[in-house]
Amino acid sequence: MWAIRRASNPIRNQGCYILFNHTIYANTEVPSDMKIGGQYSRMYQIRGACRLTKPISHGDLWLGRSFAWSVNRSSQFATMPSDVEESSDTDGGGEGGSSELDLESSPETLKIKLLMAEDDNKLDCEGDIVEEDGGDAFEDTLGLPDAEADGKKEITKKITSSELLKIMGNHFSPNNALDQWVGGGNSLGPSEVSFVVLNLRKRGWYGKALQFMEWVEGHKHIEYGEREYASHLDLVVKVLGLHKAENYIKTIPESFRGELVYRTLLANCVVALNVKKAEEVFNKIRDLGFPISTFSFNQLLLLYKRVDPKKISDVLKLMEKKDAKPSLFTYRLLIDIKGQRYDISGMEEVIATMKAEGMEPDLFLQVTIAKHYAAAGKKEKAEKMARDMEGDDIAENRVACNLLLPLYASLGKIDDVERLWKVCEHNPQLTECFAAIEAWGKLGKVEQAEQVFEKMTKSWGKLSAKYYNVLLKVYANRGLLSKGKELAKRMSDDGCKIGPLTWDLLVKLYAEGGEVEKADSILQKATEGSPLKPLFDSYIHVLRKYADRGDIHNAEKIFHKLRQVGYVGRMKQYQLLLQAYINAKVPAYGFRERMKADNIFPNSGTLAQLRAVDAFKKTEISELLD
Repeated sequence: MWAIRRASNPIRNQGCYILFNHTIYANTEVPSDMKIGGQYSRMYQIRGACRLTKPISHGDLWLGRSFAWSVNRSSQFATMPSDVEESSDTDGGGEGGSSELDLESSPETLKIKLLMAEDDNKLDCEGDIVEEDGGDAFEDTLGLPDAEADGKKEITKKITSSELLKIMGNHFSPNNALDQWVGGGNSLGPSEVSFVVLNLRKRGWYGKALQFMEWVEGHKHIEYGEREYASHLDLVVKVLGLHKAENYIKTIPESFRGELVYRTLLANCVVALNVKKAEEVFNKIRDLGFPISTFSFNQLLLLYKRVDPKKISDVLKLMEKKDAKPSLFTYRLLIDIKGQRYDISGMEEVIATMKAEGMEPDLFLQVTIAKHYAAAGKKEKAEKMARDMEGDDIAENRVACNLLLPLYASLGKIDDVERLWKVCEHNPQLTECFAAIEAWGKLGKVEQAEQVFEKMTKSWGKLSAKYYNVLLKVYANRGLLSKGKELAKRMSDDGCKIGPLTWDLLVKLYAEGGEVEKADSILQKATEGSPLKPLFDSYIHVLRKYADRGDIHNAEKIFHKLRQVGYVGRMKQYQLLLQAYINAKVPAYGFRERMKADNIFPNSGTLAQLRAVDAFKKTEISELLD
């Protein structure tokens, strides 16, 4: 652990970007009552999800009250894309979704997810919006123990034929139909319950999954244990919000109210980027005397990765004090953090430490490392890693094609993309087609991307929105408005269920195509009567175009809408709004006070913008001359 902390917290800046602040303790020992603390409090409840809005100080929650935060030896971090690769939110913690690093998955769970992904359009249920809502298997995101092996095998066999799943998909109020199904002599055990909940989650049907769990619990069809209560709690958070979830915890028998339940709540606080609540839950786990799992520590690392990297070193210190052994996911996070700051030497130190602990990077982590090498200008290292991933025979190691196709594209290796696609194109899997479209799009080969898409439609027939979106993204990135319009109409004709990701791509398509008013209209219509919230980037696409025009009225409107839906506390929206004033050559009166009221502290770039708008202020002489 000391080696990780040393790699994560260099003392001197030797020409590299330094990731963490150096922390100096007043005492030589870490205080025994150390708690995780932060600076965020006030929340608004937006459509069932608590979002932090206004940072304020509450010093009693600082980590280790007897030491001082000091000696910031970091230069300004270079901005990098947020956790979602396609996101333009350079402030970090974009709402567009999660990267592969956001999931702490076992190999068995990943296998089941891949099986289900290939059966997306075979399921006899209306719609599939997993790609829209970042659908996650509960076992994946919360690090729960796997279901029984026999039950898991049964799940994979029954994916396309479950009558229970059909009932949930076809009934708005399924209780009577479920009662009749059980009354007809059908058995309902833990395997069937796990199967239904897993598949409903995968489609993003959290409301239906909650209905089903409430019916199961109310009729006592299975005996609830801590795992079932935790799964139920997770659905309550997703559908009804954190406040209702905390009330539900009070109804759980005390004997089942363990660390698993509280870490479920913690993980959802992290998803909501609710720093104050996440820290409260973490401290409660500790105060109740539960052993703190590595999973819980990883959640804090994931949270601070997005909102406050300076605190990561303190989490690592606490992990060391509690003797919590880092998992592969811990290393993934630290490697990704280092890579995003172009600190390649620090990233390699973490990799070396991980290997010394007997852990080898999997394919997903290898791709992440290779991307960071490429972004930092270490192209040779990125290419070497890609070759290592291929192995001696890519036909025998075909599972790597999904990851290598877009990686080679990002490296500009057209020949390698063509070579890998030839291995797959005679009998491609859906995931390979998806990767190929993404790769051809990155290389600007729109025609080849379209050919792969047509091959998909001929082989698999009706596709879910996920596969339309990958081609729509190509059109949006290339400004191909007419092609994007045709594809959107085709999606509509095919009855695709769409959500925030599709909205985002349509907004970007029209905004980049010069029809910003239409993009604005799409964004407004998407929010009307929908429980889903548009992505942060969707508003940013429109706000940026209004800023470029110097359209202060509409820029302020989008800025206000961002606040209404809960996207606050990010520098990007303030910078774009300031740019609108600059381009309009109009002073932004009281803008510093607005930022201060929101506890937003300008960085060097924003300070330059503020000075620019100050230059437009009226003076006594200018008023006389005007």
